[in-house]
Amino acid sequence: MVEKLYVTYNDVHRLCQESAPRMLESFKPQLMIAIGGGGYVPARILRSFLKQQGQPNIPIQAIGLSLYEELPIAHEANATTGAVDQIGTKVTRTQWLDFTSLGGMENLVGKRILIVDEVDDTRTTLEYAVKELEKDVAAVSEKLGKGGEKTEFSIFVLHNKDKPKKGTLPADMEQNKYLAAQTVGDVWICYPWEATDIEEHDRLSAEQKQKKTSSS
Repeated sequence: MVEKLYVTYNDVHRLCQESAPRMLESFKPQLMIAIGGGGYVPARILRSFLKQQGQPNIPIQAIGLSLYEELPIAHEANATTGAVDQIGTKVTRTQWLDFTSLGGMENLVGKRILIVDEVDDTRTTLEYAVKELEKDVAAVSEKLGKGGEKTEFSIFVLHNKDKPKKGTLPADMEQNKYLAAQTVGDVWICYPWEATDIEEHDRLSAEQKQKKTSSS
């Protein structure tokens, strides 16, 4: 039996709210790139807490990367309990950046960019995202002759799973530009945007929290 952790929308909101001040102290992003589909909701919530008086909202771009493959048995499970997927070994790019309305890919150059995802599991997806974005920046910088303008990437995830990682991140990023709102064990995390019955999802979350409180 796979251990599951039920996370509500309120939990996500609180994790973003608690993390934003730390982010503003160490890394003030000028652009967010949300990894779909888990990064969309936290990125939007974060934008509200990162908003500075007199400054425009931080733009959010989206990229689509897929690493999970659904097991056939998942279709037989009750969707409200969070079907368990099988972790894949190859990242599939389903969507990439679109700066058409903002003047082109040169908008990446010289920016402080925050990559947002919901969970750092094997780190394979994050590694792919960072490497591909760094390649894009290098290509555009060379084309525009802007090699001296440094682009900085950082990462925010709602949950980091405390487990050996298959993917790697640049040492400086992992030490200084990586923020996980919460570190958990190697459990299956059921996020609210995956639930087909949100009331049942929230009930299971409340029940889980009550059991944890009673046992502590």
